[in-house]
Amino acid sequence: MKLMRLGEAGAELPAVQDGEGRTFALAGLTGDIDGAFLASDGLARVRDALADGSLPLVDPAGLRVGAPVARPGKVVCIGLNYRDHAEETGAAIPERPVVFMKDPATVVGPYDEVPIPRGSVKTDWEVELAVVIGRRARYLADPSEAAAHIAGYAISNDVSEREFQLEYSGQWDLGKSCESFNPLGPWLVPAEEVGDVQALGLGLAVNGEVRQAGNTKHMIFDVAHVVWYLSQYMVLNPGDVINTGTPAGVALGLPGNPYLRAGDTVELSVDGLGIQRQTFVNA
Repeated sequence: MKLMRLGEAGAELPAVQDGEGRTFALAGLTGDIDGAFLASDGLARVRDALADGSLPLVDPAGLRVGAPVARPGKVVCIGLNYRDHAEETGAAIPERPVVFMKDPATVVGPYDEVPIPRGSVKTDWEVELAVVIGRRARYLADPSEAAAHIAGYAISNDVSEREFQLEYSGQWDLGKSCESFNPLGPWLVPAEEVGDVQALGLGLAVNGEVRQAGNTKHMIFDVAHVVWYLSQYMVLNPGDVINTGTPAGVALGLPGNPYLRAGDTVELSVDGLGIQRQTFVNA
């Protein structure tokens, strides 16, 4: 099953798509797909409702697709988590996860327009596997405990403004928290339906030209390690999102640095998690 939120920004309604591609409304089951829903065994309740046929069909045609998780409490990001990406940017291979935060308000729908910030000349793309927390994680004993705290996975575009990020006193958050800089979705896929999370292909194309083609097997720090590691330094709550890093192929590391301009279209994919597509516009 694939959980999603449909409707205008700020007024999305929760829904689920079954294995046959039919879409059902979840309004009678929950007000939204958020931390409270995930913490209360919401995924199991949706699965049961699908099985007993109690959910009403909904026609998603013409409806905007929102981010599959409402109002994440925080978005935690892991930088330089693929060896080839670290190498293309000239950075040292990290010995510990590189952690930074992103304003949760950057989370938007997977097909929403993304404004290029005023004054920006180095807006960049990053296809990433996003982890959505489903159970409070605090001081996990070891990485083997991580799986029990993960609700599911989604596609994330960790849009970045490299001048703001790297040339303004190295304050990464300045280049990561601009308006709409974290398209998420289209779906939240439960963890148990994803299979081997360390064997997922990731792809990204700009105006139809492939820029990124990677695989989560090449992560320096795998998903379980990342969740365990973060739990030693912060409490991860249901609904929180973790962006786990991007493979090589970002504009920062390509010849000529082909940064995004108004009118450019970016398409992203992760195996089993769907496709995103955004058009970039001037703010």
